[in-house]
Parts: sequence; C-alpha cells; structure tokens
Amino acid sequence: MQKARIKLESQNCDDLDGVCGQIKEIARRTGIEIRGPIPLPTKKLRISTRKTPCGDGSDTYEKWEMRIHKRLIEIKADDRALREVMRIKFPETVNVEMTLG
Repeated sequence: MQKARIKLESQNCDDLDGVCGQIKEIARRTGIEIRGPIPLPTKKLRISTRKTPCGDGSDTYEKWEMRIHKRLIEIKADDRALREVMRIKFPETVNVEMTLG
C-alpha cells in the first residue's frame, strides 16, 4: 500500500500542532497507520540592522529572528482518510505539502 507524506510548515507553533492533532484524529477514526508528527529542524532566519538610520552616534544594532517550524506525518494512502485530510480547514499561517509515494 502507498504512503502519503504530509509536510507542514508554519511560523506559529500552536497552529501547526493543532493541524497535526486533527490529522492524528482522522487517522485514529479511520483506523489507518500513522507515523508522526516528526519534528524537523526549525529554520531560523536572522537579520541585524542598525538602529540609527543616519549613521551618527554609537554602533547599536537590532536583531530580528523569524522561526519556521516544520513537521512530517506519514499515513497509509487510504482514499477515505485522504479525502478527510483534504477537507481540513488549514489556517493561513500553515503551509501544507502532500506527496504520494
């Protein structure tokens, strides 16, 4: 039987865990095998900028960081379960990528 890999990315960890919980609940209800959610390494984007725009004064910098959290879920590619996963209302902050293989 084929497996479906669902890769989830988000800046908001709570939204991401909520979607993972919904997928786990669907798998439990339909009785299919699930592996995950497997936490993948968090991507950290860092930017440092100077506080004063004109260049006068002391060299003080502001540091900004954006974290992108990732999760991976593998489920058996059952038609009924995949249809239910597609019906989930994903928050706008969550990016979903699904592959069959």
